[in-house]
Amino acid sequence: MTAKEFFEFAKKNNASMVDLKFTDLLGTWQHCTFPIDTWDDSTFEEGVGFDGSSIRGWQGIHMSDMLAVPDADTVAVDPFFEKPTVSVVANIVDPVTKEDYSRDPRHVARKGIAYMKSTGIADTCYVGPEPEFFIFDEVRYEQKQNTGFYQIDSVEGAWNTNRIEEPNLGYKPSYKGGYFPVSPSDTYQNLRSEMVFEMQKVGIVVEAHHHEVGTGGQGEIDMQFADLLKMADQFMWFKYIIKNVAWKHGKTVTFMPKPIFEDNGSGMHSHMSLWKAGKPLFAGNGYAGLSEIAIHAIGGVLKHAAAILAFGAPTTNSYRRLVPGFEAPVNLVMSARNRSAAVRIPMYSNNPKAKRFEFRCPDPSANGYLAWTAMLMACIDGIKNKIDPGKALDRDIYEMTAGELADVPHVPGSLSESLEALHNDHKFLTEGGVFTDDLIENWIDYKKEFELDPLSLRPHPFEFQLYYDS
Repeated sequence: MTAKEFFEFAKKNNASMVDLKFTDLLGTWQHCTFPIDTWDDSTFEEGVGFDGSSIRGWQGIHMSDMLAVPDADTVAVDPFFEKPTVSVVANIVDPVTKEDYSRDPRHVARKGIAYMKSTGIADTCYVGPEPEFFIFDEVRYEQKQNTGFYQIDSVEGAWNTNRIEEPNLGYKPSYKGGYFPVSPSDTYQNLRSEMVFEMQKVGIVVEAHHHEVGTGGQGEIDMQFADLLKMADQFMWFKYIIKNVAWKHGKTVTFMPKPIFEDNGSGMHSHMSLWKAGKPLFAGNGYAGLSEIAIHAIGGVLKHAAAILAFGAPTTNSYRRLVPGFEAPVNLVMSARNRSAAVRIPMYSNNPKAKRFEFRCPDPSANGYLAWTAMLMACIDGIKNKIDPGKALDRDIYEMTAGELADVPHVPGSLSESLEALHNDHKFLTEGGVFTDDLIENWIDYKKEFELDPLSLRPHPFEFQLYYDS
């Protein structure tokens, strides 16, 4: 879309304001709103200035001036503003060098796509995520010198079967019992449908929505696959829309991977395939109908999985989900149908266009621009170096002996382990200058300084139960 077409779109929708959005390093949207008559064609070349010193993970006050250059192709009408407002996603540019900012996650994804094309391996990377989330009625939490607690509640929570609701009508999905009953047990059918309708307004194609396994309002909405950059943009809209629709109805949504103890967490199984000249590259005559390229791509993902998870499962809470049981994909192997494998090959269709792999370890706390680009870079490394993914795991892990399981490699057990893996294994990410050493070092430092270290200093509520009377 040209700048002229952008302004025509705004006029057609009676928009007098434009909301400029961009993503911080951790994957949260930031925005600033402008009267549309303050913009002209040159805005799409020169951008608008802003103070980047307070943006998480970016450089400090000594290099605070930044430019946000809108990408006209991303224009949509924001569905939540009272007055008609068009929204556009920006790329971040250094005002002095006029170069794209290396810590802008969207820039990393754009570089990853360009690098993929430069290798000649493929010209398109399709991504299809399955983000899960919880819809709660209330959340309360606090962390002070003398207090540390959280409390969540949901009208669907299995813990509320005895609550006085005048009347309590039951129909609370049990722990691990939410996949996937009809109403009245599923009380969020209409709310999820409204979320889908709002997504469709901004151009997102949705394949399905349903209640998920967990009690307490766990849900899933699946977007149709799209190229990597478009999907990363859509994932930002996805979170924004779900949270705002829930808020409109007096509900709250979290994409935390593991907010409920002893029940299923929220993952974001990420499907990926490579195409070239309009043809799928992953269909073939090998294992599970895969091509040699696909097998090697999976080999790259499995080899670098621990480092990828520094971006794909990027919170301390992520590793409350990545534990054995609860269908957690902790085994670093591939499988045609075994959902405990880190990489699964869906077998629903024999159509070559549907052939893909599913990396099941990421969760929706991830920054899609970084996590999916890291997956793509691992695929390329696997293809270039013909990495063997190893023997497929097609057995029921619960029937395997301890000795047999000991030979199966596992995902990291903590964020600290994933960050260490990223520190030791990131050359595949810096090929072609896609990820920079600066971004990787900054990511590791940020996670340690603002997440790992503060958490390690605070007493845990469970420690009082364990040790108070010791």
